[in-house]
Amino acid sequence: MNGIYIKAIALRQKIGNRFNRFRTRFMEPLRRIGKAGEILNFTAATACLVIIILYQGFHHPQSSQHILLKLIHICQCVFSINIIYNLLLFFADTKRSNQPIKWTMDILVLVITLTLIYPRQASTWIPYLDRIVYSPVFLFGVLTLYSLLEVSYGLIKAIGRRTNPSLLMSASFLFFIIIGSFLLMLPRCTVTEGINYVDALFVATSAVCITGLTTVDISQVFTPFGVLILSILLQIGALGVMTFTSFFALFFSGNTSIYSQLMVKDMIYSKTASALLPTLLYIFVFTVTIEIIGAVGIYLTLPEDFPLSTIEDRVIFSGFQSLSAFCNAGFTWVEGGLGTPSLMSSNQSIYILTTILVFAGGIGFPTLVNFKDIIQSYMRRLTDRLTGKKQAHKRIHIYDINTKVVLLASGLIVVFTVGIFLAFEWNNTLRGMTLWQKIAQAFFNSSVPRSSGFSSVNPVDFLPVTLMLMMFLMWIGGASQSTAGGIKVNTFATMILSLRSVILGRKHVTAYDRTITSGSVKRANAVIGISILSFSMYALTMLWLEPALPAKAVIFETASALFTVGSSLGITAKLCAASKIVICTAMFVGRVGIISLLSIIGTESRSDTQIYPYDNIIIS
Repeated sequence: MNGIYIKAIALRQKIGNRFNRFRTRFMEPLRRIGKAGEILNFTAATACLVIIILYQGFHHPQSSQHILLKLIHICQCVFSINIIYNLLLFFADTKRSNQPIKWTMDILVLVITLTLIYPRQASTWIPYLDRIVYSPVFLFGVLTLYSLLEVSYGLIKAIGRRTNPSLLMSASFLFFIIIGSFLLMLPRCTVTEGINYVDALFVATSAVCITGLTTVDISQVFTPFGVLILSILLQIGALGVMTFTSFFALFFSGNTSIYSQLMVKDMIYSKTASALLPTLLYIFVFTVTIEIIGAVGIYLTLPEDFPLSTIEDRVIFSGFQSLSAFCNAGFTWVEGGLGTPSLMSSNQSIYILTTILVFAGGIGFPTLVNFKDIIQSYMRRLTDRLTGKKQAHKRIHIYDINTKVVLLASGLIVVFTVGIFLAFEWNNTLRGMTLWQKIAQAFFNSSVPRSSGFSSVNPVDFLPVTLMLMMFLMWIGGASQSTAGGIKVNTFATMILSLRSVILGRKHVTAYDRTITSGSVKRANAVIGISILSFSMYALTMLWLEPALPAKAVIFETASALFTVGSSLGITAKLCAASKIVICTAMFVGRVGIISLLSIIGTESRSDTQIYPYDNIIIS
């Protein structure tokens, strides 16, 4: 019996070895083909997006539409072949890596491919389902989402190759600016025959950098399709390209490198890599929810004599206004902006709602994430009390120091600036208004200069001291890692705390029983110093390029661009081509950050372990 058992084991090992050799010989080439298929799929996804944009953006003759549809169907077939190939030959790997929504997208791609094989019939069992499956909207919607998924997954894999994060972020913003500039030139995006490239580049830069400056009247130039493109650019610029691509790659595929997950974790302030996907999902759900609630609220507050009379136009305005406010962008899709007489004479609700949306977008993703943790902590405590369960541990510091600093500093700034604005403009731009209108307008016009750039009162009519206050607010901006611009409230608060420690003779900078690290203090000082130098250089350049324009307006325009605000004294459309390019670079630098740009070319030349003797520099 032992001999038979030994022979059986030997036979099994022999069969296993032959099977392994067979698998190595045949499966490895199949895996290489699969890798090539991934590259082909990524290329087809990119091409599919471009072709869909060309198909939707231009007015084509019948022959051109037929050619473009053929190309779209070719990309569709490439997607289907890749899906079927992975399912048949690598089902176990596909099952392990794919998320449920990725499975859904794969099935939808196969469904729309079946429509090519099985043409539409005259009579069907389910007419309503037939209209959906064979409709162009369903076809383009599925292909667009699937292509975005594949492109995002390809980009997130590029992060896994340890690309410089600052370089990747800057390049991604630049990529969408260039793509957006061409999209805004599409004939279907504009009411007239289009706009020149410099203006399209300016608007695209302002949108991706969520600034709000524009050389053209958005309400008069862009069609609803153009507003849709502009909205997409705003949302991408506000949440960040890496947040978008990471969300798609993780939520749909769930297969990224550890390095890419760690880098994205730092970007969105997730506590752990395991909480990365829930944090991303929370940010997206919060953003979409707030924007939808804001859109509904704005729609309900529109007066009857509002310039946009049709329901469709009002819905587009409300959605775009809510998105623009939350993204701190400053764009609006109505002639005269928020200063139109029908809104100024209304109950002021739209200004309060817009200010709340601006504050929600400018409070920062770290604070939003901390709010989630705070709510979960209180809900857990409440549940434990109701069920009589003893708490295993009680978290003492549920409020993050950044949350405390941002809320306190922002609250003090709002109260301080509202009071000053009322004092300065009471008998100027606020003359003739009721008390409630004055308070609402002061709250709105003193809050939006920190990043969004909306205006109900023409800034040209402000007193010089009010303009200085607005430029100061532009410089401060909103919270770190938010949709706002400026040096950020966190940086300004750190500077004040550092100044307090110097005055009081303390060795360390402290706040809320915490010692702020020297690295944070140094970075805050660097940001403040570089912001002042950058503003000075840009202001001098603009004054040199535009000697015929008022110096006050040029300097205000420069501050608005560099600190990504969007307010203007009415000279944006009058700028020459060179000045528009300079303003574009200022908006890009303000959004990406000069320190991030410098870190791309900066290298550590020597080790920092060598310690030199200490000495003092005379500071008087």
